[in-house]
Amino acid sequence: MRSAAIGLAVGLWVTAANAHLAVFTKGMWCLNGADGNNLNSDDPVTPLYELDQSQWWFHAINGCNNRPPADGDFLTLPAGESITVEIAANQGVTSLSFDGQYVSDWPDGQSYPDNYVRFFAAIFDTNVPSCITSPNMHTQNQSMAAGTALAIAYVSDVADVTPENLVVFSVAYNTPWKRETTYDIPAELPACPDGGCICAWGWIPNACGEANMYFEGIRCQVTPGSNSKPVGTPKPPVWCEDDSSACVTGPKQMLFWHQASGNNIEVSGLDLAGEFKSPGYNAKCGFANGKLYHSLGTVIFSG
Repeated sequence: MRSAAIGLAVGLWVTAANAHLAVFTKGMWCLNGADGNNLNSDDPVTPLYELDQSQWWFHAINGCNNRPPADGDFLTLPAGESITVEIAANQGVTSLSFDGQYVSDWPDGQSYPDNYVRFFAAIFDTNVPSCITSPNMHTQNQSMAAGTALAIAYVSDVADVTPENLVVFSVAYNTPWKRETTYDIPAELPACPDGGCICAWGWIPNACGEANMYFEGIRCQVTPGSNSKPVGTPKPPVWCEDDSSACVTGPKQMLFWHQASGNNIEVSGLDLAGEFKSPGYNAKCGFANGKLYHSLGTVIFSG
């Protein structure tokens, strides 16, 4: 049985070499796939593009929304510290499957040199920057990676989560890149209600392929947590690359873009680099990075 599972995993990794990326962590929805039996699942990785909100919300398009984490299974958020989670092409190349024997520093379980951009260009015999497709990080290099984010809603039932109560609390610039990604947790993040909170992870690539987005649910718990500063009501982010005074400075919603319904941001034209605008978890939409984001103090809090 074990050898059959590994054989299936290896076969899928070969076909998934150019797969997209998503977060895999304790407490996630869709652990072991939408059917709950696939240690090599890439169900959470499916890109979300031009879908009705009922389809993309918590990844309902392929049933991930119906596969909650087991009771008592949480992503722990230690207030004032940081967490490291795994971003990968499928669960089989993370520590959550096969005792982690197929993990590497990279999201697809393969090995590449640290100068991967030049290595990738040499493979494809080009002297110009190319979009990296193995793994499919939707970027030409790490400095151009669009950024990823974690958000939190102070409700315990996923049915009660809305774009209006899901607050971005941590952003990691220049990700996704390697498999392990670290997010800082605000020191004054309030404690969750009984039953925990509902968190979400998101990413919108900047060019290098289809203009899609990624959005996943995670049951989370803040420790120890403080109730002194409740999280404020988030507003939709706006494009503000060319005018920082226009950025939303308080609590911000996640970015929902290029869907058939439920979008909260629209952009058109070119950015300052002359490329087509793409909203992302970076300064172009007013999101600051890591500890700088948290040092702004009341940026996600009310009162």
